[in-house]
Amino acid sequence: MKPSKPAETRTATLAEIAREAGVSAPTVSKVLNGRADVAPATRTRVEELLRAHGYRRRRAETSRSPLIDLVFHELESAWALEVIRGVENVARAAGLSVVLSESAGRLTPGRTWADQVAARRPHGVVLVLSGLDESQRALLTSRSIPFVVMDPAGDPGPDVPSIGATNWQGGLAATRHLLELGHTRIGAISGPSRMMCSRARIDGYRAALETAGLPVDPSLVAAGDFHHDSGYRLGLELLGRPDRPTAVFAGNDLQALGLYEAARELGLRIPEDLSVVGFDDLPVARWVGPPLTTVRQPLTEMAEAAARLVLELGREREERAATRVELATGLVVRSSTDVPPAL
Repeated sequence: MKPSKPAETRTATLAEIAREAGVSAPTVSKVLNGRADVAPATRTRVEELLRAHGYRRRRAETSRSPLIDLVFHELESAWALEVIRGVENVARAAGLSVVLSESAGRLTPGRTWADQVAARRPHGVVLVLSGLDESQRALLTSRSIPFVVMDPAGDPGPDVPSIGATNWQGGLAATRHLLELGHTRIGAISGPSRMMCSRARIDGYRAALETAGLPVDPSLVAAGDFHHDSGYRLGLELLGRPDRPTAVFAGNDLQALGLYEAARELGLRIPEDLSVVGFDDLPVARWVGPPLTTVRQPLTEMAEAAARLVLELGREREERAATRVELATGLVVRSSTDVPPAL
């Protein structure tokens, strides 16, 4: 006797959702398309029903604009330019354009952004150091708009495609390089603790010290914000101590450049008095004096991978398991590191 087949789940139609919401099918269609001429209460009711029924527009029904949406939590540094270049490379090859958005420092874009994306109907969305809340994810999913998170700030969840880098390994390599030069008093300026990449880099720093049998001195670890000013301000604090570190691992290149400025102000020479390692390998790392030893994060390649993945997801007829890709980091040794001074 053959086992009975499980009952098939069926997605509600627009007409059924319209009846349940007490509105017309064209009104539901307006909500799906991000139209502004729908009352807020009606929009909320329809969105809740779309989410409750797991409605997903069939891709064959979706007329897409020739766009990729690229969303930053902040758009103000050379780091962002490397990411834009990567997404633009893939978009150009596919005959698409890139729409840039910024969430003003928030790690989740505002609701109006999600409605605008629904109205634009892009081929996909790449979010950088950002994420989506449950309602935003449901909104994009119901419109069959794929999304990928690049360098997620937190754990994106098992069902969210993401592209990252081996941040822990990078922090380990940076600190191990300083240890091999003979440094034993090594400071660190991390990025924001809310960001997963920042925590991973500092965890790699701690692991290198512990593996070398050295204690981690919490007073030598300062929490920055990935900007030049925090590298300068925290650098003054670390380097102004009577027992200052002989080397500092900065969580990114911008903070390393701020640390350069603090060292100059205090009359310290790099690398004779202080060794510095950054993270990212931005173009400016090669131009600054002395050229910065840093951990290369393949930002352009990460952005290209994220853009390719979002286009692949848009072409597939059926869902697949979420993809988590980490690209390798690597130490780039230049002139900002040397043996410790004879103190």
